[in-house]
Amino acid sequence: MREEQTSKTTIRSQNSRDTHRHEISFPSHNWSLEMLLRKLKAIDARKDDKFASVLGAIGEFGTFQWRLVALTFIPSILSTFFMFSHHFLLTAQRPYCNTSWILEVGPNLTEDEQLNLTLPRASNGSYLTCLMYIPVPWDLDSIIHFGLNYTETCKFGWIYPFARTRSLVNEFDLVCGNEPHKENGQTVFMSGVLTGSLLFGFLSDKVGRYPVILLSLLGFLIFGFGTAFVNSFYQYMFFRFFVAQASVGYAICSVSLVMEWLVGEHRAQAVILQHCFLTVGVIFLTGLAYKVVHWRLLFLLGGMPMFPLICNFWLLRESPRWLIVRGKVEEAKKVLCYAAEVNKKTIPLNLLNELQIPGKKVTKASILDFYTNQHLFKVVLAMGCVWFTVSYISFTLSLKMKDFGLDIYFVQVIPSILAVPARLCCVILLEYLGRKWSLNLTLFLVTFTCLFLLFLPEELKSTVILMLVLAEFSMAGTVSIFFIYTAELLPTVLRSTGLGMVSLAWAAGAISSMAIFKQTKTQLPIFFCCLCCVLALCFSSLVPETGNLPLRDSIEYSSRDSFEHKDRNKDVPTVMIAEESMSDVMADSEVTKNTMFNAMPFKPEADSLLNMTLEVPSREFPVQLPEDQPP
Repeated sequence: MREEQTSKTTIRSQNSRDTHRHEISFPSHNWSLEMLLRKLKAIDARKDDKFASVLGAIGEFGTFQWRLVALTFIPSILSTFFMFSHHFLLTAQRPYCNTSWILEVGPNLTEDEQLNLTLPRASNGSYLTCLMYIPVPWDLDSIIHFGLNYTETCKFGWIYPFARTRSLVNEFDLVCGNEPHKENGQTVFMSGVLTGSLLFGFLSDKVGRYPVILLSLLGFLIFGFGTAFVNSFYQYMFFRFFVAQASVGYAICSVSLVMEWLVGEHRAQAVILQHCFLTVGVIFLTGLAYKVVHWRLLFLLGGMPMFPLICNFWLLRESPRWLIVRGKVEEAKKVLCYAAEVNKKTIPLNLLNELQIPGKKVTKASILDFYTNQHLFKVVLAMGCVWFTVSYISFTLSLKMKDFGLDIYFVQVIPSILAVPARLCCVILLEYLGRKWSLNLTLFLVTFTCLFLLFLPEELKSTVILMLVLAEFSMAGTVSIFFIYTAELLPTVLRSTGLGMVSLAWAAGAISSMAIFKQTKTQLPIFFCCLCCVLALCFSSLVPETGNLPLRDSIEYSSRDSFEHKDRNKDVPTVMIAEESMSDVMADSEVTKNTMFNAMPFKPEADSLLNMTLEVPSREFPVQLPEDQPP
């Protein structure tokens, strides 16, 4: 018996050596097959994810999910009225000193006669905007005969005879030395983004996504709608500070809620849809700002629809992933059952009972984990660098357009129109290339356009503007891919906090762009754009691909799985095929597919859909023969 077993072992080893002697490695260059393999791996990973199985039973994109997307993304259109209306409210106005004092002695004077008698003229014959003649107690005939000679700064305010609309400039007299208040408004907004990123991100991970979204909508309603009733520019900046907090808080929490309710490519499609809604909101705002004659009306139009939205927000539910992570399993089951009822589906009882707290205990996490956890530190560092680059380049390109004297409406609406197809193209890129390569591709396109701008003479104004628009086109896709990629890299327990931390980099990039562009009129800001793009490409290579893999819930899983994903995508799969079939494989791609699948040994397990093992030439695996079959 022992001799027979020894003989079988010897024959197995010999057969194995003979097999490897006649087999060669052949890398898979068939793109569709590699996509299929990646999808199968994603399906296998989702099979292990009990929560994804429950969502599959509910319906991956049913009525409940459509309602979720609509109710969370429609406010994105309205948020543009509070986030971007500031650009249309500071349009340049030509002011003149208020010299209505002369009407007391000449009440029948026309406006032109009044300006001619009371305002000094420049060398080109135009009226000076910030000087007036000192009032004198003379009669009108004396003033006309002798004229006025001594000037002073505007003492009684300003008038705007050629203003077409009522803006912040002529409402609060942001002229003749008061221009720095315009920059103060932008600084206050950035301060609100900085504080809101950390505050709302922290609150979202502590108290839940749903209540923080309601808090953000309430902030839009109070401080956005309330901006229409301010009485001074300082009150306007106060309200704008809280509007900025509500804006960044809503962006973070809405993305987190939707990403945690959806699975697979539905996550990416939903976030891209949100950004398209945001772009449509900018286009809609631009059209209204051009037609509306009073700035207060813009805030009224943006704030009034918030009332019905808040009233209907009870239709949404908290993220079940967040509930499970926080130990509220029973509440999570109730929420999932409600979603199944809306979708007219039934969740199998065995699937529902499999839901449990990760690690059988409530996950504890804090903001310090971004420093102590290697994976989280790497993710925040890499994505923060990318977000800084995106923000810096976006603001620099916008300032460059304004520097060419382009109309503010053109600067806002043309890039917004192009952003919609750019973001829709990201759906295809994410499907075929994955998250990492899609992000790298869009960053490379931005780098190419910035390099072209760096060496392009400014005399070719039309060409420079065209390249600026193309750069904005690439930036739109980068923003959408960034949000999706970052949210999938972060664990549920710290997802909103992590998004808030990388949003700090966005504010830093915007502030840096405005400071550098203000100090110099050379090509230095564009050079920094190229440098930032190269750094962002380097940092983005540090994080793993997420693809259609399930979201991670705890920091322990994230740290471990990141290296597994990295190793999984490190090498291109190679398949062992027989030497004599090489010519047939090269001749027919369909035969290649069949040969590759036949070479894949399947090893089913209890909690795995399938486990595909591809033979690698550097390793030798013994061929297992059945015990009852003779060699």
